[in-house]
Amino acid sequence: METYKTFYIQYKDKLFAYLMRLTGDYQLSGDTMQESFTRLLSHYGPNEQSAALLFKIARNAVMDNARKTHHSCSTEDCREDENHNPEAMVLVRETYRAVLAAMQQLDKTERDILSLAAGGEFSYRDIADIVGISEANVRVRIHRARMNLRKKLQSGKDDR
Repeated sequence: METYKTFYIQYKDKLFAYLMRLTGDYQLSGDTMQESFTRLLSHYGPNEQSAALLFKIARNAVMDNARKTHHSCSTEDCREDENHNPEAMVLVRETYRAVLAAMQQLDKTERDILSLAAGGEFSYRDIADIVGISEANVRVRIHRARMNLRKKLQSGKDDR
Protein backbone atom coordinates (compact mmCIF):
# COMPACT_ATOMS: atom_id res chain seq x y z
CA MET A 1 0.00 0.00 0.00
CA GLU A 2 3.01 2.28 0.53
CA THR A 3 3.76 2.17 -3.21
CA TYR A 4 0.19 3.23 -3.98
CA LYS A 5 0.63 6.17 -1.60
CA THR A 6 3.76 7.17 -3.52
CA PHE A 7 1.83 6.83 -6.80
CA TYR A 8 -0.94 9.04 -5.37
CA ILE A 9 1.50 11.71 -4.22
CA GLN A 10 3.27 11.64 -7.59
CA TYR A 11 0.12 12.05 -9.70
CA LYS A 12 -2.49 13.89 -7.63
CA ASP A 13 -1.38 17.40 -8.66
CA LYS A 14 -0.86 16.38 -12.28
CA LEU A 15 -4.30 14.81 -12.45
CA PHE A 16 -5.91 17.80 -10.76
CA ALA A 17 -4.23 20.19 -13.22
CA TYR A 18 -5.47 18.08 -16.14
CA LEU A 19 -8.99 18.08 -14.73
CA MET A 20 -8.91 21.85 -14.18
CA ARG A 21 -7.89 22.38 -17.80
CA LEU A 22 -10.59 19.99 -18.91
CA THR A 23 -13.49 21.25 -16.78
CA GLY A 24 -12.55 24.73 -15.57
CA ASP A 25 -14.27 23.84 -12.30
CA TYR A 26 -12.18 23.66 -9.11
CA GLN A 27 -14.67 21.68 -7.03
CA LEU A 28 -15.52 19.22 -9.78
CA SER A 29 -11.82 18.69 -10.52
CA GLY A 30 -11.05 17.93 -6.89
CA ASP A 31 -13.97 15.54 -6.55
CA THR A 32 -13.16 13.80 -9.82
CA MET A 33 -9.50 13.47 -8.87
CA GLN A 34 -10.39 11.71 -5.62
CA GLU A 35 -13.00 9.54 -7.32
CA SER A 36 -10.49 8.51 -10.00
CA PHE A 37 -7.91 7.34 -7.49
CA THR A 38 -10.63 5.51 -5.56
CA ARG A 39 -11.90 3.77 -8.69
CA LEU A 40 -8.38 2.77 -9.72
CA LEU A 41 -7.70 1.31 -6.28
CA SER A 42 -11.04 -0.46 -5.89
CA HIS A 43 -11.21 -1.92 -9.41
CA TYR A 44 -7.55 -2.71 -10.06
CA GLY A 45 -5.97 -3.00 -6.62
CA PRO A 46 -2.98 -1.25 -5.06
CA ASN A 47 -0.47 -2.82 -7.47
CA GLU A 48 -1.95 -1.16 -10.57
CA GLN A 49 -0.07 2.11 -10.92
CA SER A 50 -0.66 3.12 -14.50
CA ALA A 51 -0.85 6.88 -15.02
CA ALA A 52 -2.52 6.35 -18.40
CA LEU A 53 -5.23 4.22 -16.80
CA LEU A 54 -5.72 6.78 -14.02
CA PHE A 55 -6.15 9.61 -16.53
CA LYS A 56 -8.51 7.48 -18.63
CA ILE A 57 -10.64 6.81 -15.55
CA ALA A 58 -10.68 10.55 -14.77
CA ARG A 59 -11.57 11.44 -18.36
CA ASN A 60 -14.43 8.96 -18.34
CA ALA A 61 -15.67 10.31 -15.01
CA VAL A 62 -15.78 13.83 -16.46
CA MET A 63 -17.70 12.55 -19.47
CA ASP A 64 -20.11 10.66 -17.22
CA ASN A 65 -20.67 13.79 -15.16
CA ALA A 66 -21.25 15.88 -18.29
CA ARG A 67 -23.87 13.40 -19.45
CA LYS A 68 -25.65 13.46 -16.11
CA THR A 69 -25.68 17.20 -15.66
CA HIS A 70 -24.74 20.31 -17.54
CA HIS A 71 -22.69 21.54 -14.62
CA SER A 72 -20.91 24.75 -15.48
CA CYS A 73 -19.03 26.71 -12.90
CA SER A 74 -16.75 29.66 -13.04
CA THR A 75 -13.23 29.51 -11.73
CA GLU A 76 -14.03 32.46 -9.47
CA ASP A 77 -14.53 29.99 -6.64
CA CYS A 78 -11.00 28.63 -6.93
CA ARG A 79 -9.02 28.71 -3.75
CA GLU A 80 -6.22 31.21 -3.41
CA ASP A 81 -2.82 30.76 -1.82
CA GLU A 82 -2.27 33.79 0.35
CA ASN A 83 1.43 33.04 0.91
CA HIS A 84 2.39 34.45 -2.49
CA ASN A 85 2.94 38.01 -3.62
CA PRO A 86 -0.59 39.42 -4.09
CA GLU A 87 0.29 41.36 -7.25
CA ALA A 88 1.94 38.37 -8.85
CA MET A 89 -0.98 36.17 -7.84
CA VAL A 90 -3.42 38.56 -9.52
CA LEU A 91 -1.47 38.34 -12.78
CA VAL A 92 -1.21 34.56 -12.55
CA ARG A 93 -4.92 34.22 -11.80
CA GLU A 94 -5.87 36.52 -14.68
CA THR A 95 -3.70 34.58 -17.11
CA TYR A 96 -4.93 31.26 -15.76
CA ARG A 97 -8.56 32.33 -16.06
CA ALA A 98 -8.00 33.61 -19.58
CA VAL A 99 -6.48 30.29 -20.65
CA LEU A 100 -9.22 28.29 -18.91
CA ALA A 101 -11.91 30.47 -20.48
CA ALA A 102 -10.33 30.07 -23.92
CA MET A 103 -10.04 26.30 -23.42
CA GLN A 104 -13.71 26.11 -22.48
CA GLN A 105 -14.48 27.62 -25.90
CA LEU A 106 -12.70 24.77 -27.69
CA ASP A 107 -14.73 21.79 -28.73
CA LYS A 108 -14.70 18.94 -26.20
CA THR A 109 -12.32 16.74 -28.18
CA GLU A 110 -9.80 19.54 -28.69
CA ARG A 111 -9.99 20.50 -25.02
CA ASP A 112 -9.55 16.90 -23.92
CA ILE A 113 -6.53 16.15 -26.09
CA LEU A 114 -4.88 19.50 -25.40
CA SER A 115 -5.42 19.03 -21.66
CA LEU A 116 -3.65 15.69 -21.77
CA ALA A 117 -0.78 17.10 -23.81
CA ALA A 118 -0.40 20.24 -21.70
CA GLY A 119 0.56 18.29 -18.61
CA GLY A 120 3.59 16.89 -20.41
CA GLU A 121 3.05 13.59 -18.64
CA PHE A 122 1.99 11.56 -21.66
CA SER A 123 3.47 10.84 -25.06
CA TYR A 124 1.28 11.16 -28.13
CA ARG A 125 1.05 7.35 -28.14
CA ASP A 126 -0.24 7.40 -24.54
CA ILE A 127 -2.77 10.08 -25.43
CA ALA A 128 -3.90 8.03 -28.42
CA ASP A 129 -4.46 5.04 -26.12
CA ILE A 130 -6.37 7.12 -23.58
CA VAL A 131 -8.61 8.80 -26.14
CA GLY A 132 -8.94 5.84 -28.50
CA ILE A 133 -7.62 7.35 -31.75
CA SER A 134 -4.44 6.96 -33.78
CA GLU A 135 -1.19 8.64 -32.79
CA ALA A 136 -1.11 10.53 -36.11
CA ASN A 137 -4.62 11.82 -35.42
CA VAL A 138 -3.49 12.98 -31.96
CA ARG A 139 -0.64 14.99 -33.52
CA VAL A 140 -2.98 16.69 -35.96
CA ARG A 141 -5.64 17.41 -33.34
CA ILE A 142 -3.14 18.83 -30.85
CA HIS A 143 -1.76 21.15 -33.50
CA ARG A 144 -5.24 22.33 -34.49
CA ALA A 145 -6.29 22.74 -30.86
CA ARG A 146 -3.20 24.85 -30.11
CA MET A 147 -3.90 27.04 -33.13
CA ASN A 148 -7.55 27.48 -32.08
CA LEU A 149 -6.53 28.24 -28.50
CA ARG A 150 -4.00 30.80 -29.69
CA LYS A 151 -6.70 32.50 -31.81
CA LYS A 152 -9.13 32.60 -28.89
CA LEU A 153 -6.52 34.02 -26.53
CA GLN A 154 -5.51 36.62 -29.10
CA SER A 155 -9.13 37.65 -29.73
CA GLY A 156 -9.58 37.96 -25.96
CA LYS A 157 -6.64 40.38 -25.80
CA ASP A 158 -8.05 42.38 -28.71
CA ASP A 159 -11.37 42.77 -26.86
CA ARG A 160 -9.71 44.60 -23.96
